[in-house]
Amino acid sequence: MNSSDLSRLWNDARIRRIAIQVILVALVVFCFWWLISNTSQNLDKLNKSIGFDFLSQNAGFQIAPTLGTWLFSYEVGQSTYWDVYLIGIINTLLVAVLGIIAATVIGFLVGIMRLSNNIIFRSFATVYIELLRNIPLLLQLFFWYFTVLRSLPDKRGKVDLIPGAVSVNLEGLFLPFPIWHSGAGFAGIILLIAAISALYMRAKSRSKQLMTGHPLAIWRITAGIFAAACLMIVVSVGIPMEWSQPTFIETGPILKQGFDKATAIMIIPEMLAVWFALTLYTAAFIAENVRSGILAVSKGQTEAANALGLSTGQTLRLIVIPQAMRVIVPPLTSQYLNLTKNSSLAVAIAYPELVSIFAGTAMNQVGKEIEMFFMMMVVYLTFSLLTSAFMNWFNHRSKLVER
Repeated sequence: MNSSDLSRLWNDARIRRIAIQVILVALVVFCFWWLISNTSQNLDKLNKSIGFDFLSQNAGFQIAPTLGTWLFSYEVGQSTYWDVYLIGIINTLLVAVLGIIAATVIGFLVGIMRLSNNIIFRSFATVYIELLRNIPLLLQLFFWYFTVLRSLPDKRGKVDLIPGAVSVNLEGLFLPFPIWHSGAGFAGIILLIAAISALYMRAKSRSKQLMTGHPLAIWRITAGIFAAACLMIVVSVGIPMEWSQPTFIETGPILKQGFDKATAIMIIPEMLAVWFALTLYTAAFIAENVRSGILAVSKGQTEAANALGLSTGQTLRLIVIPQAMRVIVPPLTSQYLNLTKNSSLAVAIAYPELVSIFAGTAMNQVGKEIEMFFMMMVVYLTFSLLTSAFMNWFNHRSKLVER
């Protein structure tokens, strides 16, 4: 094959595309081979091997009480590093889910307030958005933890948020927990049926409104359904649940003073700080997304709704927000992903999420850096892919149907 033949082949666009793709694939394979080979040689020099057998070893360090430690009954010296890994996942997922829910609610409210005709609401929303968006998240995290929560009374004192029920001190937030009695299962089934009935009536109300323009009195119907369900439960099995009252010990030995952990749900201050910081920071960005989405809807839609006699709330709920969602959802997905990944900043205040206890304490003890970072990458990648898949499905459902 002479140079003219090579030139003719290279000038063929189809062959040129195939050749470039083959070269790129070969380069990627070579890079991976070099990376694996170089890593293997360096591990041999350090007398290390790659493997996941360390997950069955017992973990010898304490983890602050959280939902994860409660679910897996974590005990120092008894639980394994696999338990530590799962605890980190649960704690990360907990703060991410709670943050997404709270940030969405606050973001939508602040975004709507930003467009309010009331100057007080509009000014508050503007200051909130501009202030929190321009302060680094890590600094806000430090503010909530070191300035706000660390200034609370120590374990021998408390601040009652709801006297006799909800209190807070330096150890955390103490909440009552439900105590179930016989008949709780029956009550749960009745309430589930009531909830399904309420959702059905809500759907029927929306259908009737689309057909006739006159909705059902859905709030009265819903209240009646749940009132009837509660009456049926009380008549049948009595009250199948009561709330515990957090016990605060004020006298006796100093070390035993404070809240009795067995009588309350305790949320550690590290989790509160992470939740507050992530929620308020992300809500500021969501508020701007909501504002831009609402402004993208033609003003003629609002004017037409006013001409039909719809209230401001009905206009937003039935006309403006549904059309604005096609603009709001795509950037909203990015904010959810950012919130989940930003939860790793919790390592700065020792909240026991995945990076803190698995890539921090556990890695220092077992020295399996490659395996542990790979496992963490899998977790964050899974969270991101699941979030993206759900939001893409939701975006598909909320898009406008055009002919």
